[in-house]
Amino acid sequence: MRHTNRAAEKRQPIAVDYEGRMDIVMTHALLESLFTIFSTMVNLEIQPGVPEAKQGNIAKGEVSSLIGMQAANASGSVALTLTLPTIREISRNLIGQEISTADKEAADLAGELINMLVGGAKRILSERGHDFDMQRPQLLTGEGHEIVHHHPGQTVLLPVKIGQDAFYLELNFI
Repeated sequence: MRHTNRAAEKRQPIAVDYEGRMDIVMTHALLESLFTIFSTMVNLEIQPGVPEAKQGNIAKGEVSSLIGMQAANASGSVALTLTLPTIREISRNLIGQEISTADKEAADLAGELINMLVGGAKRILSERGHDFDMQRPQLLTGEGHEIVHHHPGQTVLLPVKIGQDAFYLELNFI
């Protein structure tokens, strides 16, 4: 009997034809990368929530990483914000030890996750004939820290559930 992963089975194929909307193509590649990371490396089932327009710059968790992206027809940034419960859960599964405070180790975890996320999206898009550059991630910590996207577009907040807890993706593309 062949073992299959439920999270991987729930992924839908992503069409690349969005009438030239590279921001949507990049967003879908990021989501595909996110599902791959969690189903293969973190071994946790995730459930994306309902995206909403983010109001203000205050992060919804204790640790964030922010990375800029630039393509021929789009530029923007992606932020990943982890809450303490998700830091504990992800660190146990990904590195085999629990990180329980919003410290340098937690920030490094967020930075590594965003590098994997954007690196995976870069690979996916490259295979589809698209290319983009990515910047070095900015790491942010502390309750109530701000995430400032350097583009005038609307930031979309996407909660991602792990069991009863959630972490957050922020997508800002123009």
